[in-house]
Amino acid sequence: MPTITQLTAREVLDSRGFPTVEAEIQLTHEGKVTRGRAIVPSGASTGEAEALELRDGDQKRYLGKGVKKAVSNIREHLGPSLRGKKLHDQMEVDAALIQLDNTENKSNLGANALLAVSLAFARAQAELENLPLFMSLAKAYETQGVTLPVPLMNIVNGGKHADNGLAIQEFMIVPAGLPKFSEALRAGAEVFHHLKKILHDRNLSTGVGDEGGFAPVLGGAEPHEEVIRTIMTAIEAAGYTPGKDIFLALDCAASEFVDKNATTQNADGSANVFYSFEGKLRTSQEMITLYKGWVEKYPILSIEDGLSEHDWNGWEELTRTLGKSCQLVGDDLFVTNPKFLQQGIDKKVANSILIKVNQIGTLTETLETMKMAGAAGYTQISSHRSGESEDTFIADLAVGTDCGQIKTGSASRTDRIAKYNQLLRIEEILGSRAVYLGLKAFKR
Repeated sequence: MPTITQLTAREVLDSRGFPTVEAEIQLTHEGKVTRGRAIVPSGASTGEAEALELRDGDQKRYLGKGVKKAVSNIREHLGPSLRGKKLHDQMEVDAALIQLDNTENKSNLGANALLAVSLAFARAQAELENLPLFMSLAKAYETQGVTLPVPLMNIVNGGKHADNGLAIQEFMIVPAGLPKFSEALRAGAEVFHHLKKILHDRNLSTGVGDEGGFAPVLGGAEPHEEVIRTIMTAIEAAGYTPGKDIFLALDCAASEFVDKNATTQNADGSANVFYSFEGKLRTSQEMITLYKGWVEKYPILSIEDGLSEHDWNGWEELTRTLGKSCQLVGDDLFVTNPKFLQQGIDKKVANSILIKVNQIGTLTETLETMKMAGAAGYTQISSHRSGESEDTFIADLAVGTDCGQIKTGSASRTDRIAKYNQLLRIEEILGSRAVYLGLKAFKR
């Protein structure tokens, strides 16, 4: 069993220029010394039930977003508690972290503190095994670890990721019709550049949002459908066929455009949710009808958070209506938490789950949630956050678990490209063993 001989942390900056936690760990085993380092991401559009990201709240430092408390918790609490301990594997380390925090939502020491240590240990463990990280994760997860994920590439930003008036947070292209990952990535990048030219020629902004997608301000009564049509034009301009080579996906982040003043509570405790969308107050059923029309009209493979995390009745109807023809992804709905995922399974809500390691706070809990989803027939998507870094852990996680899909942003911004480049390296390592599932990665 390896011994933790060093554990430290520091405050570093994420892709938005706000602080986040980086941890470094050192393991010693039979005279061999290995090290691991990990940076924790941070979300802007967050589910209410996510594990707690501990921030300092000191307005004189980084507008209150400092993480000195979380860093101190690693240095002064987790370090002294874990240093010198022999811990057999990831499960033991994470169990120790959870016990030391001793709260349901990691609010004592902070999920950002715990996760930094958890992911850093995984890297040090992989080095100890003389394995690339994705192979070490595959060994622990008992998978083949050969599946390169289909990228869901965010090329137009809205919602909390941009200041352009669009309610829907992400418009994505999905190159699921290409034969291998590297070709799919190339196709996505080419569409991105053609879209830039189209926007430029229309005198629209080509500035990018948090996740690297463009953030144009589009007028008209139906600006969201105008975005979809513009992306379809870009796909064709790049020489690809929509619905054959490249498909579409949406992250609606509908919890962010709920009209809280109009929303009421039903007698059974459920919410009667209303949405403010394109200048109109809409019911859950009206939003479902809108999505259904889009799915029938455009090659949309996947819709994430189409309704609010509190709109469980609406989600049941959404799943009945579109669940056989479209991947319906729960993000804010499930927050990578087995408790909420089980509720979804029981209610037959959604058919896919977004996996964000910082929503739950340890790698072990993340993998357990993914296994539960797989056993229930739900697809899983390894996902970034809007506040990212150069850390590429989620790329290895996608391959190591063979989940088949990844969301890590557009074809711009180094924090996004770092993950794609890591996947290119992994594809090269795997060689002829590499698998790219394409459309088979989606529940249809």
